[in-house]
Amino acid sequence: MEFMTLLQDSFPSLLSGLLVTLKITIFSLVFASIIGLLVGLLNISSNKILKRIAVIYIDIIRGTPLIVQAFFIYFGIPSVMGIRIDPVLAGIIALSLNAGAYMAEIFRAGIQSVHKGQMEAARSLGLSYGKAMRKVILPQAIRTMIPSIINQFIISLKDTSILSVIGLRELTQSGQIIIASNFKSFQIWLIVGVMYFIIITTISIISKRIERRLSYDHSQRA
Repeated sequence: MEFMTLLQDSFPSLLSGLLVTLKITIFSLVFASIIGLLVGLLNISSNKILKRIAVIYIDIIRGTPLIVQAFFIYFGIPSVMGIRIDPVLAGIIALSLNAGAYMAEIFRAGIQSVHKGQMEAARSLGLSYGKAMRKVILPQAIRTMIPSIINQFIISLKDTSILSVIGLRELTQSGQIIIASNFKSFQIWLIVGVMYFIIITTISIISKRIERRLSYDHSQRA
């Protein structure tokens, strides 16, 4: 009975934190996809300067912890520019830049998985490089990238817990606040863990169904 009372009292606050977690994850993945596509295209460019820019960005992001990136955006930049950044905005920026580096590799691998003859055939029909990429290459590449993109969504969702260090009131931070008031550490972290587990397991199940559907469609075409 005591646990159910605790669950009833804490659930609204935890649910609010979960919604913030999902919002930040979704917005971050959208921006990360845009960043990833642009950087991925730069990475396969024949222009050495553009390719180098992409490689430097990817190496810097992948070579530093997300927590350091979050601190730099939330504390570092404002201290130099004399501004204040909202924790939600700082969290979205940090997570977008972080996930963007990994999305860039997903896009690069996906685009390069499409046979080079597809681009050559499209160009021979008079399509520009950009139109050929948009009309021919990307639609085929995205089909192979979807499982990796969903996996990155799961990783980003779990990474939001790190953003509690900048005062972002997502699910983990909500749990910490509740524990500070009632000292029920075991019970609250159990509830938080179950909430993460349910969301991530649901996404994983959806991902596997999408993979099976894509494999079935591919085998039917073959």
